[in-house]
Amino acid sequence: MSTDVNTLMEMGFSKDRAEKALAKTNFQGVQIAMDWLFAHSEDPDIDEPYEAPAGQLLGGKSGEDKAGSGDTAMETETTQDTPREAHANTESCPEGESAETPIAKSLKCDECGKTLRSTMEAEMHAARTGHASFSESTEEIRPLTEEEKKAQLERLKEKIKQKRVEREEQEKREQLEREKMRRQSGKELTNIKQQMQEKEMKKIVEERRREKIEERNARQRVKEQIEKDKRERAKKFAQAKEADTENQPTVAAPVVTQQEAPKKDYDQTRLQIRLSNGQALTQSFGVKEPLQAVRLYVDTHRTDGDGPFSLMTTFPRKVFTDEDMEKPLSVLGLVPSAVVIVSKKQ
Repeated sequence: MSTDVNTLMEMGFSKDRAEKALAKTNFQGVQIAMDWLFAHSEDPDIDEPYEAPAGQLLGGKSGEDKAGSGDTAMETETTQDTPREAHANTESCPEGESAETPIAKSLKCDECGKTLRSTMEAEMHAARTGHASFSESTEEIRPLTEEEKKAQLERLKEKIKQKRVEREEQEKREQLEREKMRRQSGKELTNIKQQMQEKEMKKIVEERRREKIEERNARQRVKEQIEKDKRERAKKFAQAKEADTENQPTVAAPVVTQQEAPKKDYDQTRLQIRLSNGQALTQSFGVKEPLQAVRLYVDTHRTDGDGPFSLMTTFPRKVFTDEDMEKPLSVLGLVPSAVVIVSKKQ
């Protein structure tokens, strides 16, 4: 592990970053650790020292994992004699034979021929490639020169820059996609609101049309009823007058003439109706017609709108109620002429 850490440090990474990258990638090699560093170079805790979990050795695997690594990663391991073991081997050699034995300085993959510095690198190579056959080698791996280190560092910087550019482009694409979805959602929401407003307007127009039809029908019924009442009153008045003429004594004739003279003069009353917009209507009505007839006339001839209204006089001031609508004009003091004010109801 120390070799990989040194390699990463030679490439320009700090010791904490190198140890953390190797531990996070389960010590699968310098290349994989470099890829992890590129992907996590902007993490807030990238420079914090790495603390290995319980049971994990700083070399990358727990004791149990190392015990079974020979079954999945490699078939041979590098062994080096300690000075004591080397001395023992020298003593056990027969006389005349050389006591020197070759020292393994590296490991070599029998399947691809790659030379590796340590057992750890062999394990990482086995994890990446699936190769499982290794042998010891006396070939010593030459350390990187300053020019090679600088070139490798430049490649690393270029790779980091490229990954940053790719990440920024990906973020821009995602942002454009989110903006596109937001606009699409806003457009759909606007269409839904417009449809709801159109339905509401159609509903209001339909209700208004129905109300106007009902109001027109109601006015027509009132007109018909007024005409009917006028005919009935005229008929009754004619019959009563005829009966009075037939039953009245001759001596009483001058008295009857004196009483009926005012009635003849005031069979009609002339009303000036002032609307709320300042305009005035002038119309004659029978003195026995109800105030409802005046109201209907105003309702059908007014020019100040079609809202609810009330009738009133100023001298004397009186606001006519719904009960007054059935009273004759003579009873309400609107004979022989009067000014009626139309006021809108609040």
